[in-house]
Amino acid sequence: MFCQHFNAKRCQSCQWLAKPYLQQLADKQQHLTDLLAPLQPAQILAPQASEQQGFRYKAKMVVLGTVATPILGIINNRGEQVDLTDCPLYPASFGPVFSLCKAFISKAGLTPYDIASRLGELKYILLSQSLHSGRFMLRFVLRSKNCLAVITKHLPWLLQQLPELEICSVNLQPLAAAILEGPEEIVLTKQTVLAEQLNQVPLYLQPQSFFQTQPVVAASLYQTAAKWLSELQQQQGQFSQIWDLFCGVGGFGLHLVKSGQSLTGIEIAPAAIASAKRSAAEMGLTDVSFQALDATAFASAAARAPNLLVVNPPRRGLGAALCQDIERLAPGWLVYSSCNAQTLTDDLIRLKHYKLLKVQLFDMFAHSSHYEVLTLLQRQR
Repeated sequence: MFCQHFNAKRCQSCQWLAKPYLQQLADKQQHLTDLLAPLQPAQILAPQASEQQGFRYKAKMVVLGTVATPILGIINNRGEQVDLTDCPLYPASFGPVFSLCKAFISKAGLTPYDIASRLGELKYILLSQSLHSGRFMLRFVLRSKNCLAVITKHLPWLLQQLPELEICSVNLQPLAAAILEGPEEIVLTKQTVLAEQLNQVPLYLQPQSFFQTQPVVAASLYQTAAKWLSELQQQQGQFSQIWDLFCGVGGFGLHLVKSGQSLTGIEIAPAAIASAKRSAAEMGLTDVSFQALDATAFASAAARAPNLLVVNPPRRGLGAALCQDIERLAPGWLVYSSCNAQTLTDDLIRLKHYKLLKVQLFDMFAHSSHYEVLTLLQRQR
């Protein structure tokens, strides 16, 4: 992938871009293999590659410049304001939307927030697109409600210019710290969710729901988990109960559950749980329960284990307390998806009674050292 900003050293976010892509993939696979070597995995599969550009369907842009000439991008380590609206990581469809965002900022008189002086209102533009429908979700991150009325006033113009805009919202982040978004979200459109569909499974994304930035590789990740489980059930018989901890909008659980099985999904974010419930209802699933709870607290209070436990924790991993409860509950099979191979390894070392059967790397983040890992483990009696 060619990037003029990387070559000019204006943006080094893709820290591995100078490395040939096949070498990137080989280095990640070697890193994963080395980390998991003490666990003696039975099978390490070939990595799932990524497209090299145009794969990122979520953009997080710092708003810089002025009202008249806004800049969407980053402040680099030299203190320069870099416009990244032509970043090749994004699909071609993002460029015209970024241009309309700039025009909207000028039309509505939205002053970019300045970190040094702590003046201004508009901090970030967060843009997402559905791979399935091509429609967009746009979020304005503001310091306060001072510009809420003017955004509402000019929003009809933006919707007219961009008919593909499904949902638009304002997020309030009053803190001076470098925190991307705050807890309060104000949806300004009639539509409140962005519909996505991966592998024929409908998923609904709300403004504060977590979802992968790479839908193509995410679809492959979910499909692979479903394939592993299908093969396993052909050998072992059907599982009666599945738990999906840190379930988000239900991506894993909704791909795995079949007729005759029960599914319990646990996620701390109520918005994500509402989306998962909507998907389950649309799929006609009846023996499904999604609950807005803390996953660690849920496991701690549980007395009985499912046949299959699925976990997809944040970068910090499961942690000692949840691993201890998994050991206590002793589910027969464990599917663990991780975006941090180091915390994954730490957790698997804690799970002393589980044998690591399968491992596969999914390159969710090309041109960086990050990647996703899917693992399958069996309880050893």
